[in-house]
Amino acid sequence: MDGVTESGWTGLAPAISPTDPHTAAYFNDAQVQQAVGELMAGNDAMLLGRTTYENLKGFFTSQSGPYFDAVNAMPKYVVSTTLESSDWTNTTVLRENLVKEITALKERHRQIGIGGSGSLVRWLIAENLLDELQLLVFPLILGGPGARFYTAQQPPATFLLTDCRPLDCGVAVLTYTKDN
Repeated sequence: MDGVTESGWTGLAPAISPTDPHTAAYFNDAQVQQAVGELMAGNDAMLLGRTTYENLKGFFTSQSGPYFDAVNAMPKYVVSTTLESSDWTNTTVLRENLVKEITALKERHRQIGIGGSGSLVRWLIAENLLDELQLLVFPLILGGPGARFYTAQQPPATFLLTDCRPLDCGVAVLTYTKDN
């Protein structure tokens, strides 16, 4: 609930993972997994930061099944100034003229999903490029020195709550739309 995305207590990144002792029960909950699948199902492309890309690539390419096959096949775009190339199928690295490139992607794709990638999401909000924010809020406060989704440097932005769905385990699935 406090916006921690990397646990300062365990040193694991990200905190919202199947291995973190504080979040594993929520992450592995069947309803949470179903909600994540539903959020991802509408995407026809993914936009990722480099760290999230590196974390997801090995996991998705080692799995098979309808969901994994769809993600592996869909266009993926990685925002990075350090990644030279990608060996994940159908992945393009974006490194220059990002506002122009992402604006063009938004015109080309019906729905672009972003999983994780906190730094990228903060930048997209600041550049007014994020249309919708879908959050899974876990019913715990991690505190500590961990990384947070929002930082003190984050400029203000306003959104409208357009959907709120509580899950039996206490996780809230929240959808916010950009307030123009």
